[in-house]
Amino acid sequence: MDDITRTHVESIPTSLTLQSYALQGETPEGERIAVSSTRRVFTLGSNPECDLMVTDPTVSRLHARIIVDPRGHCIRDENSKNGVRVNGIRVREAWLPANCRIQLGRVDLDFSLEGEAVEIPFSPRGSFGGLLGESLAIREVFAALERIAPRDVTLLLEGESGTGKELAARAVHAHSARSDGPFVVFDCSAIPRNLIESELFGHVRGAFTGAERDRKGAMEQAQGGTLFLDEVGELPLDMQPRLLRALETRDYKPVGSTERKTTDARIVAATNRRLRAEVEHGNFREDLFYRLAVICIELPSLSERVGDIPMLTEHFLAEFSGEGGPAQVAWSTMEKLKRHSWPGNVRELRNFVERAVLLSDGDRIETQYMDEEPPSDESTESSLDALIDVNRPFKVVRDERADAFARAYWVEMLRQCGGNISEASRRGGLHRKSLEYALKKLDISARDVLSEENQ
Repeated sequence: MDDITRTHVESIPTSLTLQSYALQGETPEGERIAVSSTRRVFTLGSNPECDLMVTDPTVSRLHARIIVDPRGHCIRDENSKNGVRVNGIRVREAWLPANCRIQLGRVDLDFSLEGEAVEIPFSPRGSFGGLLGESLAIREVFAALERIAPRDVTLLLEGESGTGKELAARAVHAHSARSDGPFVVFDCSAIPRNLIESELFGHVRGAFTGAERDRKGAMEQAQGGTLFLDEVGELPLDMQPRLLRALETRDYKPVGSTERKTTDARIVAATNRRLRAEVEHGNFREDLFYRLAVICIELPSLSERVGDIPMLTEHFLAEFSGEGGPAQVAWSTMEKLKRHSWPGNVRELRNFVERAVLLSDGDRIETQYMDEEPPSDESTESSLDALIDVNRPFKVVRDERADAFARAYWVEMLRQCGGNISEASRRGGLHRKSLEYALKKLDISARDVLSEENQ
């Protein structure tokens, strides 16, 4: 069994008391919105897979997230087309008062805290099996998996491609009483439709053309261990009743056989779809969903755990670097990695590190080997909206925007450098005297920046 205490996270909370919150409002077309939540991360947008789907043309598919941590409830604009406003002020990220108004495009929502509170545990460890991370988002998952692994219950893992669902399933198996048994992967998306039943339940000789001998299916191969049903959302509708029956009765009949076999395998399923939404659209059976989702855990995307990128990068560098030891990552390179959206999640980051190690000269990796993303229409329009003010002279607006950018840049740089002006000038590529002059012009004091940071 793997050692899950390999990494211990210091000075990070092991639980969070989350106060429930409510969102109420109405779209311009008159559609009433009323929802309460105790989710630590809550998504809002026009995509049916969002926790709150807001059907209005001014709302982006993923418009914003509400994220709860020990400091409170924070809303973050996810590069939406028409922006997020809190009490009329446009924000990129903001802490929400106990009662306030949130605007997504032209949709107004009243946010309020409620009386109900739930306790959310976080693992004190920075790993679980092959999964790594120190962010609250992933340690919340670790805590749930640690509790569930020893219990012989069916588990459904949801999450985007590349978030580590198979690693989570393998870790659950390794920390269960079935760890000495087999771990069998059945990929519902990779098997031809006409062979799924045979591959899952097996067949007897002569069951169909080409069946020259008896063959064990995945159910039988996983006897005494764990059967991992990967991409279960891709299972054809006509196969779903047969899988449901096998899970309900714990027996099945191989193709062409007249005898039934019993199964003793724990079921862990995974999908990159939101199965609840698939049920609503008639693409997945409701009874099978509830049978699989006895426990349902969603793995966070890499964009929800940006703080884990340095740790994961160092881990992959150690994995792929040769005898000379791990390659180095410049500060500017790491900052670019943290700003990248990583649509392929941890798998994409791993592939980037492997490619960069192989192609980079010397002992440093560079982001020139990153798959570049073309700017979206939504992000371009959003940034232009924030900059353009045609009611005043061009030079006045330009100078104000330039000063605002410079101020935000150097304040953040000083925070990251602990107020050290020499270090900030080195990282920012500016001579110390030039930086001192710029800070004086912008009325920025390193001491004030540090005092604000420590409040």
